[in-house]
Amino acid sequence: MKRSLLRILLISIMIVSVIGLVAACGDDDEATPTLSTSPTVSQQTTTPEPTNFPVLLGKGRLKVATTTSLYDTGLWGYLEPMFEKKYNVELDIINVGTGIALKYGENGDVDVLTVHDKAAEEKFIADGFGTARTIFAYNHFVIVGPASDPAGIKGMSPQDAFKKLFNDAKAKFISRGDNSGTHSKEKAIWKAAGFDYATQIQKVGQWYVEAGQGMGPTLLMANEKQGYTIADIGTYLAFKGKTNLVPIVDQGNILLNVYSVIPTTKTTKKDMVQNMVTFLTSPEVQKIIGDYGVADYGQQLFTPCAGKPEPTS
Repeated sequence: MKRSLLRILLISIMIVSVIGLVAACGDDDEATPTLSTSPTVSQQTTTPEPTNFPVLLGKGRLKVATTTSLYDTGLWGYLEPMFEKKYNVELDIINVGTGIALKYGENGDVDVLTVHDKAAEEKFIADGFGTARTIFAYNHFVIVGPASDPAGIKGMSPQDAFKKLFNDAKAKFISRGDNSGTHSKEKAIWKAAGFDYATQIQKVGQWYVEAGQGMGPTLLMANEKQGYTIADIGTYLAFKGKTNLVPIVDQGNILLNVYSVIPTTKTTKKDMVQNMVTFLTSPEVQKIIGDYGVADYGQQLFTPCAGKPEPTS
């Protein structure tokens, strides 16, 4: 009898335990959320509706290698913000001599050149580094020196003045010495005067000094040494207030100085480069170039000439 009661009690406990476990499992199922395979509202991806707001493109960059005279006169500082605003581009103006500017163009380091050495420019294009040479302005070179004119060359032709400087070998002549357009013009005058520059002029005497710098610093050096130099009239006028130098020789066709703009063939920004050509030769900018400096110096620093035959004197 006792064994029967004990067996019934054990069976009852087991039944109660099973019922409890089942109930607990049922509670756990209710407590465990089921993951939906459909995205919630926040997860759904929708194609945004088009708006009427304009698309703002980031500014590009255009690299311009320019002769120092266009830079030292302040002309590029005046034109640069105008171009940037008009074409939504930032200009990198690299201020070097024409020789270095052409080398940058050959290497594909710049997009466009503004330079002033016709022979070198034509070779640059013939060699396949530039597309076309478009003139946009000109002025003239001038031989400047102390007002006392120690070499006595005032009023001479450029060729005769150089001959006298060489023969006297006393008054210092400060050369750019940097293979720039101005340096090329100087060498052309020595050649026209009957000298071989490399063997007879360069490094042959203490009277001949190579600055190896831009036009502005060369003028300052000539002033310091009370010597002569050759400069474009624009840069001379821009630096006139910083020196005591005066024009000594300013007549002669050989002193002509023509500026051109040349797109490089290696540029990847051909449309923007063409914008630069259009800009510099446009009637609006041509007038600005012609008026530039007149109020301050009483005469033009540059004469605009886009669309006209290239001047010869």
